[in-house]
Amino acid sequence: MSVELKPRYKQTEVGVIPEDWDLDFIDNIAHITTGSKNTQDREADGQYPFFVRSQTVERINSYSFDGEAVLTAGDGVGTGKVFHYINGKFDAHQRVYRMSGFSERINGYYFYLYFSNHFYNRIMQMTAKSSVDSVRREMIAKMPIPLPPTKAEQEAIAEALSDADALIESLEQLITKKRHIKQGAMQELLTGKKRLPEFSGEWEVKRLGDVLKVRHGKSQHDIVLADGKYPILASGGEIGRTNDYLYDKPSVLIGRKGTIDVPQFIDTPFWTIDTLFFTEISLDADTKFIFYKFNTINWRSYNEASGVPSLSASRIENIDFNCPPLPEQTAIANILSDMDTEITALEAKLAKTRSLKQGMMHNLLTGRIRLL
Repeated sequence: MSVELKPRYKQTEVGVIPEDWDLDFIDNIAHITTGSKNTQDREADGQYPFFVRSQTVERINSYSFDGEAVLTAGDGVGTGKVFHYINGKFDAHQRVYRMSGFSERINGYYFYLYFSNHFYNRIMQMTAKSSVDSVRREMIAKMPIPLPPTKAEQEAIAEALSDADALIESLEQLITKKRHIKQGAMQELLTGKKRLPEFSGEWEVKRLGDVLKVRHGKSQHDIVLADGKYPILASGGEIGRTNDYLYDKPSVLIGRKGTIDVPQFIDTPFWTIDTLFFTEISLDADTKFIFYKFNTINWRSYNEASGVPSLSASRIENIDFNCPPLPEQTAIANILSDMDTEITALEAKLAKTRSLKQGMMHNLLTGRIRLL
């Protein structure tokens, strides 16, 4: 099949790029070597970054290199998936490749962006297996890199994508902070250690069975429809749709076998398969409060099987918990639910930003969009 090229673009072995861009092999534009350290050389509070075959950066009290470099795992589970960029003092594992000493023709961060987004596909094309165990030097050395004609254009691309990375990192940090705040709020509000100003008085110790009944899910008997009205739920979430429902009131669900430690909340009609419990919540309890309470329980400690983890309805119903009056339950649930809503909105923003960055990267690293 012939490819119709747009004016001022050309077909190359890395795809269509602008006519004024060049291609060159990595060993012509960077020095390729490996580190010399072993994993046991790491120091918990070391002064310098220590790059191993993982996305996690360890610490060490020595450095073998001081300058700009791009690193990738030479073997292990991170092969073709672990990449680092640094400009400073660091050390590296003996099975970590270091690309440094970049020529005047290429911006180091531009190189990192292109290499980290295309190297995995290259090594997968060079092996007949479904995974690759290790990287040979020539896999890196003979990898072609498209080069915008000026360092200024490369730097503009690098800066645009670096700004996107900075936004993504700031959102990730904010989400982590909000999750920690919510976790602290759950520990205080759900145990009564911290009371809301409008409430006082002692909480009552109850069994979960006093406020709910645990029910078994059922094997799906109806034809599963792509456009069915109601979700079919398993321990991992929705697995299909159906036009029947098993229960039509707000409920908290928990795995009966297998995944027994991931509670779910649903407030619309649903069907559950037989490896999932659902609960009928009494009018004396706020379902969302019970859901948050379920999230504080160490369900693994109630496992009743030596093989596949399992829970029983009676074991769940016999768990004791501190239970505030219904109005206080609802007030606590509303606060935690608002926190969840904020976190969900931030996660959606993060997903959108990552998607936009992927689109930017594709367009900028192929020259479909020119910044200069």
